[in-house]
Amino acid sequence: MDIMDASLLIIGVILLALGYLIGVKKQTWLLSGFNEKRVKDKVKLAHLVGGANVLLGSILIIGAVVDVKSVEYLVMLVVGVMVSLVIFVNVKMVE
Repeated sequence: MDIMDASLLIIGVILLALGYLIGVKKQTWLLSGFNEKRVKDKVKLAHLVGGANVLLGSILIIGAVVDVKSVEYLVMLVVGVMVSLVIFVNVKMVE
C-alpha cells in the first residue's frame, strides 16, 4: 500500500465516522457553519449529509483497497459530490 492508498483509506474512515455521527447520532454541530435556526428540517439535513459522507467514505475505502489506478478521478468525484451537496443544502434546506 503506497502513500496515496493510505491517504484514501484514512480520509474514507474519517468520512465514515462523520457520516455515522451526523446521520445516526444527529451530531449536527459537526457541520461547519451550521445554524440550527436557519435550517428547515434538522433531521432531514442530518440524514442527507450523514448518508452522503458514509457513501463517499465507502467509495474511498473501496478505492484504497482495490488499488484504483485513477485516484485523481475518484477524488474529483468526491469533491464534486461534496460541493453539490453544499449547494443543494444551502438552496433547498436553509431559510
